[in-house]
Amino acid sequence: MKALCWHGTNDIRCDTVPDPKIEEARDVIIKVTSCAICGSDLHLMDGLMPTMKSGDILGHEFMGEVVETGSAHTKFKKGDRIVVPFNINCGECRQCKLGNYSVCQRSNRNAAMAAEQFGYTTAGLFGYSHLTGGYSGGQAEYVRVPMADVAPMKVPDGMTDEEVLFLTDIFPTGYQGAEHCEIKGGEIIAIWGCGPVGLFAIQSAKVLGAERIIAIDTVPERIAMARKSGATDIIDFAQEDVYERIVEISKGEGADAVIDCVGMEASAGHGQAGLLSAAKEKLVPSERVYALEQAIKAVRPCGIVSVPGVYGGPVSVNMGQIVQKGLTLRSGQTHVKRYLEPLTKLIQDKKVDTTSLITHRSDKLEDGPDLYSMFKAKKDGCVKVVFHPT
Repeated sequence: MKALCWHGTNDIRCDTVPDPKIEEARDVIIKVTSCAICGSDLHLMDGLMPTMKSGDILGHEFMGEVVETGSAHTKFKKGDRIVVPFNINCGECRQCKLGNYSVCQRSNRNAAMAAEQFGYTTAGLFGYSHLTGGYSGGQAEYVRVPMADVAPMKVPDGMTDEEVLFLTDIFPTGYQGAEHCEIKGGEIIAIWGCGPVGLFAIQSAKVLGAERIIAIDTVPERIAMARKSGATDIIDFAQEDVYERIVEISKGEGADAVIDCVGMEASAGHGQAGLLSAAKEKLVPSERVYALEQAIKAVRPCGIVSVPGVYGGPVSVNMGQIVQKGLTLRSGQTHVKRYLEPLTKLIQDKKVDTTSLITHRSDKLEDGPDLYSMFKAKKDGCVKVVFHPT
């Protein structure tokens, strides 16, 4: 079969690889009908995630048709269309029973390695290094889905691939980021980054009842999408001082809650602080915390800092600001299974638009390397790439 594989920093190739096989009784094999490139895949492309091996199959946003089932699998049958969350869940450990699916205690085949890096194991993840289990990803024609009787969901009748594909990751991630803000109605929410997760965070904050939603970015196409998604205020961080604008909008208070949808590769912004951040980027090219620093500074006292953006290692954070302002910091990989049913209902009720952010489509995985490069460079207005490989 064809698959998009990692061969080193900035070296993504479309390879011919062996088809997956049933390995455990709870497995299913799916024929991939749709898959996407995620912003966090760019961290792999940039060589920022340890334990990647040449030839690893990428991709954690995918769905498809069941073509084979393991001997003990009874949830799905051949021909079912299923959406597959990016994290793998056993359904039996304490964390799964608590609904904390991103920290499943049994699905990561390299749990000891993850615990050494993070202090605790993550769940197993598709296509995201051997630190998270070394599972093959879904930017391929076929995928083995382990423990498939727990996390995946059958697609409701009448729903298209593109309507439900982003339930695998970015829609639940944006929603969880907004949910962490404890929105009750009437709040000011500031969101750094108008990539796909940020756009879903904007829509989610709107659905949850935020009164003003401040979107922070500098890419014109993303700013336009942010407005369409429900942002009431736009800050171009390359042209304006973000902190001063948020103070102005909030009449001196600061935002009630802030969401960092950027993560470890934030870009420098306006003014002296931006110049200092740019200098830091040259010295330490990864784990840049400019957006997080701004968010912590711009939230009001006793506000919430929500961090769905990906960080992979230690960063320098001003704990003095967090403690003295009485802030709550909430983060974590997304508990995707927790959100599948309620977010499907939001899509069906037309309260959230899951398709308008797709800017590039291809039915050939061979286009993958070029589309990865285009997405990384934000060329040709590229915001989200979707493949329909079969």
